[in-house]
Amino acid sequence: MNLKQRVFEILNRTHLMSLGICDEKGVWVADVIFVFDDELNVYWISYPDTRHSKSIRGKSVVAGSITATNNNKEPGLGIQFEGTAEKVDGELYEMAVKYNEKRGRDVPVKSKDFLGERSWYVLHPTKIRLIDEENFGFNTQDIEL
Repeated sequence: MNLKQRVFEILNRTHLMSLGICDEKGVWVADVIFVFDDELNVYWISYPDTRHSKSIRGKSVVAGSITATNNNKEPGLGIQFEGTAEKVDGELYEMAVKYNEKRGRDVPVKSKDFLGERSWYVLHPTKIRLIDEENFGFNTQDIEL
């Protein structure tokens, strides 16, 4: 089994990421709708004044999880990861198209200001752990990056 391909399957099946940060107030988790690229970088849109966005400006180390299992009778399937995150300048039109498609919305018009007051952020994973009970039981699999 190709572990990276399994991660891509999970990313394609899901839309919500739990993003973990740590700032001067302690740890915090924010759920964000995400899209991804061919290098397993994960993108999301947030307002710059949210706690998780402010934390990324100050310290870019983050962690998160994405769970594909949504029924307690199904085998667990998801990923956990750590990496660095940063704000991305620009509208990233291709990502905006993927983002709206994932949310079941119309494709944004290129000339329209898709972001409004929001900004794009990207997480560059440095470690990904696959949870796939159907294929590996409780033995998690680390993905080579």
